Amino acid sequence: MGGAERAVPDAFGAVSTYLVSALVLTSLSPAGTVLQLAGLAAGALVTVAAVGSVLRRIPRFSTPADRVTLLRAVLVSLCAVLAVPQLVTGGRTGLLLPVLGAAAFLLDGVDGAVARRTGTSSAAGARFDAATDAALVLVLSVAAVPVAGPWTLGIGAMYYAFVAAGRIRPHLRRALPPRASRKAIGAFQPFALLAALLPGVPAVAAASVAELALALLTWSFARDVLQLERLHRAGLRDVGAPAP
Repeated sequence: MGGAERAVPDAFGAVSTYLVSALVLTSLSPAGTVLQLAGLAAGALVTVAAVGSVLRRIPRFSTPADRVTLLRAVLVSLCAVLAVPQLVTGGRTGLLLPVLGAAAFLLDGVDGAVARRTGTSSAAGARFDAATDAALVLVLSVAAVPVAGPWTLGIGAMYYAFVAAGRIRPHLRRALPPRASRKAIGAFQPFALLAALLPGVPAVAAASVAELALALLTWSFARDVLQLERLHRAGLRDVGAPAP
C-alpha cells in the first residue's frame, strides 16, 4: 500500500489506539467523572491535531516516519489524559506519566532516522514532528504545575506564542540556519520536565531544573526573534523601503 493509500488507515489506527488506551487509563484513574472527561478531551484534542496534520496534506500521504510520529502523538495524548486531572486536583504525578512521556521523547529521534533511511523526508513531515514535540512539552508543562508551580506553563506555551506572533509578523516564519544550541535547548525542555516529574524528586530540585529549562528556552527564542527582525529590516533597506 502506497503513501497516499496509507494516510486514512494510519489516521484511523492512531485514533483507535488512543481511544482504547485512554479508556483503559481512565478506568484506572481515581479522579471523578468530570476530571476524567476533561483528561479524555485534552488527549483527544492532541490526537485530532496529529491526525489532521496528516489528512490535510495535499496530496494526501503518510510515510513510515509519519507512523512513528503518530505513535508519539498518541503517547502525548495519553500523558494529557493523566495530566489534566492532576492539574485540577494538585496531586503529584505517579510513575506512569513520566514513563509515557519518556517513550514519546525517546521516539523523537526515531522518526527522523526512519525518514532518512526510507528516503521519505518532507517538509510536511518535519512540521508534523515539530508540532508533536511542542505538544509533548506543553503537556509535560501542565503536568509539572502541581510540582513546580503554574509558571511552568510558560515552557509549553512559548512555541505557540511564537507561532501566533508569526501570524502578526509573517517574517517571523522565515527559516533560520540550523543551530546546534537551538536543538540542544529544544531537547532539554522535555528532559527537564520529565526529570521534574519523576516520583521522589524534591520539589526544590524539580523547580530548579524547570527554571533552567525556561531560562534557556526564553534566551533561545529571544535570540531567534532578534535575528529574524534584523534580517527583516535589512531586507527592507535593500529594497529601498523605509526601515520601521
